[in-house]
Amino acid sequence: MTATVPTGSPGISDGRAELAPGMAPADPRFVNDDLLPVPLAERRWTTYNFAALWVGMAHNIPSWLLASGLVALGMDWKQAVLTIALANVIVLLPMLLTGHAGPKYGIPFPVLARASFGLRGANLPAMVRAGVACAWFGIQTWIGGQGIFVLLGKIFGGWAEASRIAGQPWTLWLCFGLFWALELAIIYRGMEALRRFENWAAPFVIVGALVLLGWITFKAGGLGPLLDQPSELGWGADFWPVFFPALMGMIAFWATLSLNIPDFTRFGAGQRAQVWGQTLGLPTTMTLFALLSVLVTSGSQAVYGAPVWDPVALAAKTDNVFGLLFALVTVLIATVSVNIAANVVSPAYDLAHLAPRLVNFRTGALITGVVGVLVMPWKLTATPELYIFTWLGLVGGLLGTVAGILIADYWLVRRTVLDLGALYRVDGPYWYRGGWNPAAVLAFVVGGVLAVGGSHSAPGTGPFPEHGLIPFLEPLADYGWAVGLAASLLLYTALMKGRRAFPSTAPPR
Repeated sequence: MTATVPTGSPGISDGRAELAPGMAPADPRFVNDDLLPVPLAERRWTTYNFAALWVGMAHNIPSWLLASGLVALGMDWKQAVLTIALANVIVLLPMLLTGHAGPKYGIPFPVLARASFGLRGANLPAMVRAGVACAWFGIQTWIGGQGIFVLLGKIFGGWAEASRIAGQPWTLWLCFGLFWALELAIIYRGMEALRRFENWAAPFVIVGALVLLGWITFKAGGLGPLLDQPSELGWGADFWPVFFPALMGMIAFWATLSLNIPDFTRFGAGQRAQVWGQTLGLPTTMTLFALLSVLVTSGSQAVYGAPVWDPVALAAKTDNVFGLLFALVTVLIATVSVNIAANVVSPAYDLAHLAPRLVNFRTGALITGVVGVLVMPWKLTATPELYIFTWLGLVGGLLGTVAGILIADYWLVRRTVLDLGALYRVDGPYWYRGGWNPAAVLAFVVGGVLAVGGSHSAPGTGPFPEHGLIPFLEPLADYGWAVGLAASLLLYTALMKGRRAFPSTAPPR
């Protein structure tokens, strides 16, 4: 393949990059068709498309369970919903800042990272993001497979008593495998197929959640006493030590997308579409979904005498076959919707970036699927402490560090002006030193150590020491995402002060 990219800085029209008429050959080591800028004619995602994307991603089983985790920590429902709402307003800001480069230049996340990390160095944040996404893909697929297993077992009976393989019924492995194959079949058809799927999946899942609310309200004769339960923490000294780490955990839930949102916004018809679509789709949907989960759980307590936080377990309590089938389809669509968009698109591009001549978007998606199984998600989800708190805290700290560097470079150092052609060539300003920008690497290391160096676990509950990997950093551990983002942003900006790029150093021939 002989790919060409524009020379010089692009002309800008209506917030989008106009490809310059002079074309220069790109280095084949750093380009394939999936990494090139999306042509203007193919940037068709509208405000509705982006809003539907977020509605589809927010309505999933782990999102439903977020409020239950906070209530289990002692919050009442108002505190839990407030924490989730605030977290999603906060994470929306880096989402919009990094997403800006998508409609303007038509480039995916790993190519944008070349401006700050260098053509080779961009593989560092790309692989961090890809590794997180592969693990999340496996976790979501396992959770979705479990949901299908429970509901089908309720319809046909006896599934849980099937003979076991590796400690699990073979019927559960079957549900997991079929669900895994379905997800990869959809994404293998490309981003346009994903856009069409999200368009109808979003309203369907909303209807499914509202049906569940209506059903439990009817059964309860009104919502139960859960809404009247007082907070175990109050609003005083006991509340804040729980609130801040919980807030960071809720931010970390979508910190992954705050990095690779250009993978989607590059298909946007303009800045207005991505800004309004994300603003209308993310914080509102997550907040309303959290509120909906609390209301449904409240009704379940009135009906069954104890709160049932898992929507699959709650749906399985009905004996109506049509209701079970409807719940089955809703769970399937909800999980596919979030898992493909949030956890397959990014690593597909990231792996293509690692070896452009060998891996394209579809191959990267298949690799993601395989790695998602190899991480053994059934073990990652076996311990709630490891899954919710340790996992999200570690992920949030590292991804916040990368986000700080991307935002600092694009907005503070370069003022949103990139040399588009140079992002694909070794003779330009983004080659830095051997393809790596030392400033970005140093900012990533320092920010990462400050963000996760103090990570700790309660005795006997996790992989970290009780007083943190680096004990004197333990007080920062509860604020990992914010610490990582702020530290890397400030340090990178200081190191790059007074220059929009390091002088180009010619690579060895």
